[in-house]
Order: sequence, then C-alpha cells, then structure tokens
Amino acid sequence: MLNVHTRLQAWQDRIESVLDDVLPPGQTHPARLHEAMRYSVLNGGKRMRPLLVYATGEALGIPLDHLDIPAAAIELVHVYSLVHDDLPAMDDDDLRRGKPTCHKAFDEATAILVGDALLTLAFQILASHPRMTASPAQRLHMIEQLGQAAGSRGMVGGQALDLAAVGKELSEIELENMHIHKTGALIRASVLLAAYSLDAMDAQRLQQLDHFAKCIGLAFQVQDDILDVESDTQTLGKTRGADEAAGKPTYPSIIGISASKAKLQDLYDEAMNALVSFGESADLLRRCAEFTVKRIR
Repeated sequence: MLNVHTRLQAWQDRIESVLDDVLPPGQTHPARLHEAMRYSVLNGGKRMRPLLVYATGEALGIPLDHLDIPAAAIELVHVYSLVHDDLPAMDDDDLRRGKPTCHKAFDEATAILVGDALLTLAFQILASHPRMTASPAQRLHMIEQLGQAAGSRGMVGGQALDLAAVGKELSEIELENMHIHKTGALIRASVLLAAYSLDAMDAQRLQQLDHFAKCIGLAFQVQDDILDVESDTQTLGKTRGADEAAGKPTYPSIIGISASKAKLQDLYDEAMNALVSFGESADLLRRCAEFTVKRIR
C-alpha cells in the first residue's frame, strides 16, 4: 500500500485534474473572465477540503470517482470565497498562495465576476456533470447542504459577522460563533457531501463524522489565528499580521497564544475521539485532521 504522504499527494494531483476539467478553457469567450477563473482556482493551494471529501469517502468505502465532483464543487466555493475576501472592500489582500490576488492580477470588477462564476459553477456541476454518479435525490441533498454552508447561515453569514467585528472586542463565544460559520461550515460540508454520496448512511456514524468536522473546522481557524501571529508572509503565502493590522478579533488577541494552542489541541483530540469507531478505515481522515492542525511548521 502506498504511504500516507504519497496517497494524499495522489489525491491532490487528482483534484487538480478534476478542477482543470470542470473549469471552462481559458480561451473560451469571454476569455478574460475564464482566464481569471483558472488563475484563481489553479493557483496552487493545499486542497484541504477536497482531501477531506476523499478521506471521508475512504472511511466509508466510497470509490474515488464517486467523489470527484463533490470535491471539486467544495473547492470552487472555497476559491470563490477567497477571491471575494481578498477584495479591497473586504480584507484588501495583495497576496494569495504567494501570488498576486485575483483583483491585483486582473482587476476588481473581474474578481467579483470570478467569484460569482465559481459559486454558480459549483452548483451546476453537482446538478448535471456527467461524472456525477449520485442519484437525483442524493444530488439534491448535496446541493442543499452546500447552499446552506455557503450562504447567509454559513460562510457568507460568518463573513458578515467578521466585518462587523472589526475594531470591536468580542467574547470567546462570539468569536467561536463567527468562525463556526465563516470557516467551519464549508469544512463540515466537505465531510457531509462525501457521506451523502452513499445511498444510506447510519445515523450514528453520520453524527460522529459531523462532530469530527465541526471540531476540525474550528481548529483550522484557531491555527490560522496563531499562524498570523507566529509565522511569516513567505510561509503563509499571504500577508502576515493582516488580521491584527485590520483590527480583527482573533483567538490570540482574546485568550492569548498559550490558551489558543491549548484550545487547538483540545479540538484536535475531540476530533480524533469522534473517529474511534471507524478503525483503520479513517486513518487518512485522521491524517487530514493532523494536516489541518499542523499544516505549517
């Protein structure tokens, strides 16, 4: 059997190929928009959310080709959110994954349209892509889950809370609620879309996977806040200290670095406990969780 690193790399290569396939060719009219879409999506990245889709599928015995389009849809929504988050009206970032952000490489109007196009493409491929193997009922369930995770009660709502929090003091509970929506909702959807690829899912196992995903989603943001303080721009691939400079509340600013690291470990441990009943089948899912918590050294 291939080692863990090799298998995760194989999944990363696989999703790159799938994304390249579902995106319109760059020369297709309107060429500038399609070029910008491909620039934004095929611009590197760790592909953590698609990896969670594949790893959850493995834990449940789902073939990879049943997971390709759900994994791509999740990543398209994620990239759309990054393109819009980087805009001057939002986080006003110049770098993403070590390269100029979409609005810097192209222009602001194009970046807005790129986000719009990627979001709608995600739902289009779930509904009708020839590589989708799920039944119409399963597809509808996936579309509903992704819509909820991406919308005003999920990621977009979390972004609204994030913008409203600039320059304000939040309690730890308020900060957690913001991040559960802004970051955690799409990570949770990554796990659930894989589970919905099954015709039937045991309710207890679904609940365990859901709890795992909630813990990892929050852990990801705690780690992101820590790295914004302790890492550097070159390693991060985005501007270090941007949150602090923008007056955004973070875990280190509210509870301190030491308590933030302790919270990160507690969330990781809780996520691991949620997977106990899955045995060895969830080993790569556990590795994805470790990758989430320790993704940059």
